[in-house]
Amino acid sequence: MAQRRRGERRVETVGSGVAELVGDPDRASGWTLLLDGAPQSHVDLADPTHLEFEYIRRMAAAIDLIAPPGTPLRVLHLGGGALTLPRYVAATRPGSPQRVVEIDGPLVELVREALPWDAKAKLRVRVGDAREAITGMRDAGYDLVVVDVFAGTRTPAHLASVEFIREVARVLAPDGRLIANVADGPPLRYARTQVATIRAVLPQACLIADAAVLRGRRFGNLVVLAGRTPPPVPELSRRVAGDWFPGRVETDLDRFAAGHAAATDIDAVPSPAPPEGLFSSRS
Repeated sequence: MAQRRRGERRVETVGSGVAELVGDPDRASGWTLLLDGAPQSHVDLADPTHLEFEYIRRMAAAIDLIAPPGTPLRVLHLGGGALTLPRYVAATRPGSPQRVVEIDGPLVELVREALPWDAKAKLRVRVGDAREAITGMRDAGYDLVVVDVFAGTRTPAHLASVEFIREVARVLAPDGRLIANVADGPPLRYARTQVATIRAVLPQACLIADAAVLRGRRFGNLVVLAGRTPPPVPELSRRVAGDWFPGRVETDLDRFAAGHAAATDIDAVPSPAPPEGLFSSRS
């Protein structure tokens, strides 16, 4: 499907709703995956290092700084979509063993058929629930865990608790990192709780987002980078500030999460739904 006519579109029903693959009018090998009208992933089959979505670019910037350039990383991706970040890691860190857990089996098959990834990449995709899958994984098996899981447009509650983060921490190497995508809007109650939840287990963390999102002025994505050792804040700040979509790195997370306790399996809630019409101009 890399060679296509302008405006080509493919629509299929998958486990999580209606999936649309829409050709990028500006890139001959680019595709956007939408689920129920919400943009979920963008991939360029000819250039996996081309990243369109701002929060994905911020995740990639963090990944670039986790280890020296080109060094393979053991990566677990919880949430797959069109495999944008796994393709990026395979291209920038050849030989990286990666596992993807995606709950939507029909979506996995659609992506496998329509947007095939490099057969030489050490990439395995497993269909299953992220929490159930990680529970059975061995200790310290990964250098990086990426959490980017949505059921429709919301992250499920069972992936927003301190018990879940403990499982993530267990499978991380001692110097490993968690990168989590958190979607929220004013007054950022969910994001503040998630920061408190993650830091209860992995205390060394920072937050990356658009300044307007960090100030609670609009709905958007906040990227949490966390681990047991300090994150590379100066380098990350430079990268994020100079990006196509300039952002900011927040390090005063005591202030950001003040008054919000870590969520447990008893009281964790799903992430909030995006405001109605947020994606209408993009889909």
